[in-house]
Amino acid sequence: MNAISPLPSLVPENAPFSTEQRAWLNGFFAAYLGVTGGLETADAVEPAEPEDFPWHDPTLALAERLSLAQDKKPERQLMAAMAQLDCGQCGYLCQTYAEAVWSGAEADVGRCVPGGKETQRKLKELLGTLESLRDGTAAATPTVKPGGPVGQSRDRPALATLVDAHPLNRGGSEKDVRHVVLDLSATDVTYEAGDSLGVFARKNPVLVQAVLDRIGATGEEMVAFDGDALPLRQVLLSKVDIARPSDECMLFLATRAFDGEEALKLQALAAGEGPADLVEADLLDLLLAFPSVMPSLPGLLKSLDRLQPRLYSIASSSKAHPREVHLTVSAVRWDSNERTRTGIGSCYLADFAKPGDVIPVFVQKSHGFAPPADDDAPAIMVGPGTGIAPFRAFLEEREARGAKGRNWLFFGDQKRATDFLYEDQIIDWQRRGILTCLDLAFSRDQAEKIYVQTRMRENARELWAWLEQGAHFYVCGDAKRMASDVEKALLDIAAGPGGKSPAEAKAWLDGLAKAGRYQRDVY
Repeated sequence: MNAISPLPSLVPENAPFSTEQRAWLNGFFAAYLGVTGGLETADAVEPAEPEDFPWHDPTLALAERLSLAQDKKPERQLMAAMAQLDCGQCGYLCQTYAEAVWSGAEADVGRCVPGGKETQRKLKELLGTLESLRDGTAAATPTVKPGGPVGQSRDRPALATLVDAHPLNRGGSEKDVRHVVLDLSATDVTYEAGDSLGVFARKNPVLVQAVLDRIGATGEEMVAFDGDALPLRQVLLSKVDIARPSDECMLFLATRAFDGEEALKLQALAAGEGPADLVEADLLDLLLAFPSVMPSLPGLLKSLDRLQPRLYSIASSSKAHPREVHLTVSAVRWDSNERTRTGIGSCYLADFAKPGDVIPVFVQKSHGFAPPADDDAPAIMVGPGTGIAPFRAFLEEREARGAKGRNWLFFGDQKRATDFLYEDQIIDWQRRGILTCLDLAFSRDQAEKIYVQTRMRENARELWAWLEQGAHFYVCGDAKRMASDVEKALLDIAAGPGGKSPAEAKAWLDGLAKAGRYQRDVY
């Protein structure tokens, strides 16, 4: 085995860190500074054996993930508590976020948006349980803010301009999916098909006004926030998460309750108990449910989690749309406790932001999720609903590159008449041969539900033939249901036309993933 040069020591030997922490920090700084090693004379080291992370599967329940990691080192147990999507909304991957939390470099355990409170509470529990395993030298150090071009990280967003957010569904649909167009011409932002776009959204202004009214504020009060003096309204709109109050917020509100029974209920909610109708409460729900609570502004803002950016799969190729980026966004709205609730990112783009508004954004680079590098390779894409987004980008990219590889798209939704997203463009691709195969699954157009995995099984032999001929297989969409069902169908096809045993089918699929030919963009 060839030896590799060690990384130079970027952390002083007398710094108050253990050997393991110093090694992690050296690697962290080296990655940002572009240091590749070999700058100092030292004994060569052998590459570490690649680790297996069996819990790194978003279809597994939290308890199952934790069970798979229970005998591993502390940072791996923390990793198992993450949502396993590697979505980047937290500013890390699941592995590196867990390592940063354990090392003390990251103090915020509320960054995992898809994991929500379940992940946040489990991280706190694990940190308390595992504290005795620390060697006593861990020191909380500030998170390093990466450099690099503006718009390529959450810490240095670029300012895009909203052009349009028009509906993709036709009248009569039960959904509201928008085609969002953002102008990048005033930025230096670049992206590739397969990347995602991080959007710093602003919350529903009606909700913010209702919170201000409840606490007796105008919104014009200047408050200290992260070293700046900002109007309270701005902080509530874009800086803190009032849609999902943290446990710390509930405990703080309990200290500001003049009614003892209300204080006890808030404490119970912070422990994951309390009234069932308040389990998913936002800040306004809590303030209305507990009228004796009179929070101070500094304490309230300090107790709330920071609002995390929302990530969306990019639905365009920059080759087809220079200086623009497109998104496919489903506006999330629901009624609860006699109020209409709105998704933070989706309804900001669909309802509250207006054409001409400037929106902070950044590109989240994909981790291998991209069209085949070989333009002659076949591609099979499974993307129902808004999962079509990256595959619109893939097909635009392959067309712009003049790729000769065959393309097969599986798309599904509720009804063809109202929910065939990008229908004109997709049918045109089929007509012109860009799409070799198109299989559609509209679940509510007949008595029996038909899904994309149904179409996969119906075309099992041909699909297996494509895979045997080197096709790349992609899936985008819901992790726990659709993506899991698609994977089961893929394993059944390997066991059917592929003639493999269940164990052989699983090994084959694992090999396909390691070769970069089975890729998922799931959420």
